[in-house]
Amino acid sequence: MKSYKKILLTLLVAVFGMGIAQAQFRFGVKAGLNLNSIHLSKDLKQNFHNDNQCGFTAGVMTEFQVPIIGLCFDLSAMYTRMNTELENNNKDADLGKNFIEIPLNIKYKFGLPVVGNLVAPYLFTGPSFAFKLDKNTVDAFKTKTCQVAWNVGIGVELVKHVQISGSYGFGVNNIAKHVSEINTANYKVKNNYWTITAAYLF
Repeated sequence: MKSYKKILLTLLVAVFGMGIAQAQFRFGVKAGLNLNSIHLSKDLKQNFHNDNQCGFTAGVMTEFQVPIIGLCFDLSAMYTRMNTELENNNKDADLGKNFIEIPLNIKYKFGLPVVGNLVAPYLFTGPSFAFKLDKNTVDAFKTKTCQVAWNVGIGVELVKHVQISGSYGFGVNNIAKHVSEINTANYKVKNNYWTITAAYLF
């Protein structure tokens, strides 16, 4: 029995080694647009009105692909502008607008017969960490420095260089740090957002 386990382990290591040997590591640039959708708990909805607007994102990305199984991992470093405001008595609450965003996705590309070198659709998912660059300027409403989301998206790769994708980020953590006008500490603010990007990989 032990010999069979050794053979199986040897085969797995060999296959994994072949995948690493044939793996493709690429880098490129990426840019796009986003639309925030702030979700407020009930106690905050009575005091604040949110105004969701379009923003943008731009930066660099890397992709690590194992051709044998069509599996990829990509990591990006993006400057992201999120134009969302909360208003209370004609005063803007401080959500932060400028972020360094780091998405890390696992991606699966579908190989298509005949046109696989021209068009390759894919699905992806993974966490995104956004670090706020703005300081809290409104004492009545403060937000946390780090915002975490989980992305789910689809995309298509064209001529093995251009990637166009759309995703939705589900806010994971409560980004509200302090709200002075609310009597309860159970208030929650989650930042969900749509993102459409185009990337060019060298």
